[in-house]
Amino acid sequence: MRLALLLLCAAVALAGCSVFPVSEASQTHDNTTSASPAPTTPTTTSLTLPPRPRELPLDKVNPCTILTKQQRTQLSLDTTPTPYTDTELKARACTIRGTYSGQVARLALVTNEGAELWISDEAQNTAKVISVIGFPALEVRTPNLDTLCNVEVDVAQGEFLDVLFRDGGSATPIPQDDLCLGAQRVAEAAMNSLSTGH
Repeated sequence: MRLALLLLCAAVALAGCSVFPVSEASQTHDNTTSASPAPTTPTTTSLTLPPRPRELPLDKVNPCTILTKQQRTQLSLDTTPTPYTDTELKARACTIRGTYSGQVARLALVTNEGAELWISDEAQNTAKVISVIGFPALEVRTPNLDTLCNVEVDVAQGEFLDVLFRDGGSATPIPQDDLCLGAQRVAEAAMNSLSTGH
């Protein structure tokens, strides 16, 4: 049950789930709606992550400085990065919004559990294995939540980079396939920064 709640809250952290303190929530997002609960039947089974090329620990990383200003511009994320603590994932996190694009990205640095969390028997989502600059990763879609997409990058033993990309209220709804591509672009930019230690 804990995992089900964790996964749902992590997936909708920027879409209304109460993982922010109230003051941060009011500053970080608006016009949010409650998400429907995920189905109780697991939809992801028998996936495994390939080996990672090397360890890339996150314990000393600031989530709000991973993406450079140039990267944020290229990704159409132009607001000042806002730090907070994701209480469900127990992770330091940062959210960035695109004023004109209507897109929102969230990066969370999870250092207490591995990315396998998202493909465990209890996971209530649809995932597929992808690669982000050579690191194993998962593209995760949560049933009934088609306004967001997650990419989970396996960076070290018991650690992963969680990237959430969502439609923050654009004039024309963004298809989920495009949101997943956006999540991958953000993950790639983040991993390029982490790999070079900018």
